[in-house]
Amino acid sequence: MDAMAQTIHFVKRPRKTALARLGDAMQRNRRAILAIQWVIVAFYVLLVAVPAFLPLPQSGATIFSSLTLFAQFAFWGVWWPFVILSIMLMGRVWCGVFCPEGALAEFASRHGRGGAIPKWLRWSGWPVLAFILTTIYGQLISVYDYPQAALLILGGSTVAAVAVGWFYGKGKRVWCRYLCPVSGVFALLARLAPVHFRVDRELWDRYPGRTGAVDCAPLLDVKHLNGASQCHACGRCSGYRDAVQLAARSPNAEILAGKQHASTSEAMLLIFGLLGVAIGAFQWTISPWFIQLKQRSAEWLMARDIFWPLEESPAWWLLTHYPSANDVFTWLDGAAILAYIGAVALALGGAVLVLVNISAWIARIDWRSLAMGMTPLAGIGLFLGLSMMTVSHLRAEGILLSWLPWARGVMLGLGILWSLRLGLGLLRDASPMRQVAAFVFYAAAVAIIGIAWSIQFYAW
Repeated sequence: MDAMAQTIHFVKRPRKTALARLGDAMQRNRRAILAIQWVIVAFYVLLVAVPAFLPLPQSGATIFSSLTLFAQFAFWGVWWPFVILSIMLMGRVWCGVFCPEGALAEFASRHGRGGAIPKWLRWSGWPVLAFILTTIYGQLISVYDYPQAALLILGGSTVAAVAVGWFYGKGKRVWCRYLCPVSGVFALLARLAPVHFRVDRELWDRYPGRTGAVDCAPLLDVKHLNGASQCHACGRCSGYRDAVQLAARSPNAEILAGKQHASTSEAMLLIFGLLGVAIGAFQWTISPWFIQLKQRSAEWLMARDIFWPLEESPAWWLLTHYPSANDVFTWLDGAAILAYIGAVALALGGAVLVLVNISAWIARIDWRSLAMGMTPLAGIGLFLGLSMMTVSHLRAEGILLSWLPWARGVMLGLGILWSLRLGLGLLRDASPMRQVAAFVFYAAAVAIIGIAWSIQFYAW
């Protein structure tokens, strides 16, 4: 009996945590998740496609009387800011459970021709290029303000996702893995998530018998999964070989432990995308510097009898063109937007890149890994920037948020302190003198971004 009891005790599995049981429930209830995805697809069509075929809202319309205004508020004021927040808090569960574009891409892939994924499609620079181009193009056609522009960018992305799914992969999310314009952003922010699907390789290797392959939609090598950046948190692998489970971790763990795992494309997306282009895109509409740039450019052109840049855009899909709303961009407007966003991206991104490289050189560590320490500030800044649309819609409805400046200050301060804490952790292996000197330059990079957001929220 004693030997039997010892044997039973030996094979007894440890009691699973509530998180682990949640992951297993996701694995068991795949049909329910699919039903949720198709409901969200329908809601997505309602918010993005339907308003594009309706007349523009009349003066005095509200989010309660106009489907177009309601869709803008729901999509840009609620949907996107809290998607960003959810990635930072829960990992890429949005991608794996809720994203309508990902669901459609996977559906198309399961019923498509299943071709091999070409080498050009695997280029690591696509997420960087796609994010920058869609962000800038969205500003040129006022994607936040007009449903036609939203349908062009978002609908175009969805059509491309379905086409890629139909041509390539066999039931996998090829678009999401390699081409999605926000996949790179989500991969960066998911590093901060306090939950992830943890893989115990020892248990994996000790598992008796043979098992089928994991149906991993984003084409990951689950056995060697060591973070949340690429995992879509769909739950399909939960419990596999008794080695995969949803678990808690420190929000700093992946960045501090993954010193050699940051790629050049990820670092450039963070520095020039989230800390450069994104800030410029959020700034130009309220920046007095942008107004001065446009006014002086117009004066310079008129003084030389050059008038064609002052002509209106011929089509809304080139530059914003809505005469009925008294909102028409000239070629000069478009050039000024490009120049301003480009200048901000180069100034902020260039300064951060130089300072981070100096800091990494002093500490003798990889600059790309050190750059990842600024991810919290980038993510919180992106959330605050997107929430500007939330605030604008609420103000139009007569809802004033007196606590907003304090809330922004607290969140911005949190992003700064968190990034500084990560920087210290990444520099911890340097000698004390090198650590102090390196941290000064790293802190300067963090301060530059903090000042840029502070000017936008408190000076303008």
